Amino acid sequence: MGPNSTVSVLLTCPRWAVVCPAAENLAREAAQCALIDGSAASGFAWQGRLELGVMLTDAAEQQRLNHDYRGCDAPTNVLAFPAWDPQVRPAPGAPLLLGDVVLAFEPVACEAREEHKPLADHLRHLVVHGVLHLLGYDHLSEREAAEMEALETSILAKMGVPDPYRDTMSFIESEPAKP
Repeated sequence: MGPNSTVSVLLTCPRWAVVCPAAENLAREAAQCALIDGSAASGFAWQGRLELGVMLTDAAEQQRLNHDYRGCDAPTNVLAFPAWDPQVRPAPGAPLLLGDVVLAFEPVACEAREEHKPLADHLRHLVVHGVLHLLGYDHLSEREAAEMEALETSILAKMGVPDPYRDTMSFIESEPAKP
């Protein structure tokens, strides 16, 4: 992945940069690490250029996106919007557009505070989580959640981020997102 992948980070909420000045670089690094290790673990093999986006926004924008695309009228910490279909190949020379990961400042900052985690670590965790969703990972069952959490923990450890699931309940989504 590495040199053939482009991670674009868009910061639309200035509070990210105020509270975590390295937010854009941390998000880019976390996405790159998740692409490399997540692709290797899943067998996702793409030889051409690959692109994905990370948007660091606020709760209001996240709520709008969650409402418009998932039918949930509430903000959330992270959303992942896959853009690729494994059955469709991009035109020759065109990059594979993997999708977008969107984080909302207020829920992420609140969770970090409540869980006594540095915001930078929680940011990296949620970017990794979102990128793994783009690669096809999910947490709808206990088995899927355990596999995804183990991979997240492994990726984060390489970046020096402690296990985000230690002393917490694992996250199993109660129901699939609405189309």
